[in-house]
Amino acid sequence: MKKFLLVVSAIMMAFGLTACSSNNEGKTDKKEAKEEAATKVDIKKELVRFYMDLGNKINAKDADLNSYVAMATKEDAKPEELPTAEDRAKASESAAAVASELNNYQIPASLKDKKADLEAAIKDFAASYQAKAEELKKDTPNFDAATATFTQGEEKLGKVFESEKLLPPSVDKQVN
Repeated sequence: MKKFLLVVSAIMMAFGLTACSSNNEGKTDKKEAKEEAATKVDIKKELVRFYMDLGNKINAKDADLNSYVAMATKEDAKPEELPTAEDRAKASESAAAVASELNNYQIPASLKDKKADLEAAIKDFAASYQAKAEELKKDTPNFDAATATFTQGEEKLGKVFESEKLLPPSVDKQVN
């Protein structure tokens, strides 16, 4: 009888150890999956930080440009509400300052895998603002070409975000 109980106890311990060892393997797989997910989450967070920082840098320099555009596009504006040559000159300086800021913008090291794509988008944004600055030196500026270039930049930025399964952002909405 003692031998029988000893054999049953040994079998029960073997089952218990087998069950515990497979649970540890499952925990290890889950832990690795969480680490991989954390890496992706970090990239997503960094992209969002990049987007917010980009918008903040533009907004810090484009107040006069936005003011000019608001005055120039106001429907039923009275003649005294339209922008003056001085407003246009300030807007041109503002757009040039944004272009300069964007030309010197550095992509965070945490986004090194996306650096080329992000730089291409920023290059389009900078070119758009530079085109606006040049157009504002004219008596009747036309922003169509600048808007098209800005839209190209947004599309490029959107593709980077979509590659990480994020919704494409709208820089235009953030800065205007």
